[in-house]
Amino acid sequence: MIMSHEKFATFTKKPIADTKSQIAGLFALSVESTNKVNEIVENGLKAGGTEPMPMTDYGFMQLRKIEDYDGHTWEIFFMDMTKLPNQE
Repeated sequence: MIMSHEKFATFTKKPIADTKSQIAGLFALSVESTNKVNEIVENGLKAGGTEPMPMTDYGFMQLRKIEDYDGHTWEIFFMDMTKLPNQE
C-alpha cells in the first residue's frame, strides 16, 4: 500500500525511519525472467527511482537493485534453478 507519511503514522506508534539516509528494510522480488527484471527496474527508473549499482550476474541468478523515491531498496531477481551450482 502506498500512502503519505501522515497516513502511515496512523498505523504505528513508532517513528517513521528516514529511509533516504538509513536502510529500514530490503525487499526482494523473484520474477520469471531476466527480461522481467529489466522491465520492472526500467519502469522504476522512469518513475523516479535510482539504481545504486549495476546488475549482478551470478550465472544462475541475475539481480538488479532499485531505490524508490522514499529510499526503500528493492532487489528484483531471476533465478534459473537449472543453472544452480552443485551443492555436493
